[in-house]
Amino acid sequence: MTDCLTTPLADRMRPKSLEDFAGQPHLLKPGKPLYEAVAQGRLHSMIFWGPPGTGKTTLARMIAAYSDAEFMSVSAVLAGVKEIRAAVAAAKTIQDQQGKRSILFVDEVHRFNKSQQDAFLPHVEDGTVYFIGATTENPSFALNNALLSRARVYVLNSLTVDDLQEVLEAALTDEQRGLGSLKLRLSDSLKEQFAVAADGDARRLLNLLEIAAELALAGNDQVITDEISREVLSGGVRRFDNQGEEFYNQISALHKSVRGSAPDAALYWFCRMIEAGCDPLYLARRIVRMASEDIGNADPRGLQIAMNAWETQERLGSPEGELALAQAVVYLACAPKSNAVYMAFKAAMRDAKNSGSLEVPAHLRNAPTKLMKSLDYGKEYRYAHNEPEAYAAGENYFPESLEGSEYYYPVSRGLELKIAEKLKHLRELDKIAGKK
Repeated sequence: MTDCLTTPLADRMRPKSLEDFAGQPHLLKPGKPLYEAVAQGRLHSMIFWGPPGTGKTTLARMIAAYSDAEFMSVSAVLAGVKEIRAAVAAAKTIQDQQGKRSILFVDEVHRFNKSQQDAFLPHVEDGTVYFIGATTENPSFALNNALLSRARVYVLNSLTVDDLQEVLEAALTDEQRGLGSLKLRLSDSLKEQFAVAADGDARRLLNLLEIAAELALAGNDQVITDEISREVLSGGVRRFDNQGEEFYNQISALHKSVRGSAPDAALYWFCRMIEAGCDPLYLARRIVRMASEDIGNADPRGLQIAMNAWETQERLGSPEGELALAQAVVYLACAPKSNAVYMAFKAAMRDAKNSGSLEVPAHLRNAPTKLMKSLDYGKEYRYAHNEPEAYAAGENYFPESLEGSEYYYPVSRGLELKIAEKLKHLRELDKIAGKK
């Protein structure tokens, strides 16, 4: 076992051919552009974007092998412009002396700053190197436009449970590179548990399997038992990065589920984020935003419930606070929806920014001094409480150039039904007053 595991199992089990590559059928099946380019050794610069353990590095190595190109690798975590220049110099030497093409593979390329990314460009353009970058972050945000314009982006998806079970089976049966010579036994139900626990990541799957194998053999047993599996799989497994793409994808899914009146889906995404370690107070803030943006005056209780849940989280912590937040999520998802205030706010803000410093009409100004009164501040102001229905029909509260502007259009749902009826009545009173 010791000799067999001198190299990590995940490295030993890297596929050598396109046919052995797990998953990514949208890229690596006959007839697909990337498959045909790799199979025929046609090189171009590219960026692989996908979650960990989906085969980005393996695919880059495979492309180099198929195209008989020199493979050079740098990690953006450890390298800088100096290492890039050294790799380019080596590529030029190989090109001059051997007439061989070179692939420069940059792992976690999103960690390079703009100047470091720019260092690639002239050498990619003059053909000194073919650039392949790997990133877990959205290239649109993580990479500069100059680099993106010179490389084609390929999206690698998380591996399915079926994909991972194929990887697992290969590792258990391969006698040269895998664990086949050890004759380990693992029940079908446990194989599925390992595949699910890997959460789309082949490297994680093989690391978990390797640990389980070591534990089994340490006990002089060739069976990976339920007990061993529970011990190995007991840690958290969900992908979650509070600085990255997956974080914002999940909060987007939560918000859109609430907006879409899907309480079950909303609760699922809320629990996904909590289970993965998201700060509950961050979620509390976002839930309050949902209450204003998507429920608004259709059900003002939504905002109150969201605020109460936030306060509960602050006062009681976990798990009581999380249950209150879950209650708010479900309530908001079930509540009548209105974005009328949200749209009105944006429209009013647009006018506020674009209309300049319009003066407050004289009749709306306060007049605490004689000078102000002499300037007619507050003159002709109509005190609404003294008017019929406590409404000064026909009065203008805007700057003169914006008189008559409308921003708020209540929807025909929830409480806004009544609000709409009231505003319609008041506008009719305005029209009558205008005719007098």
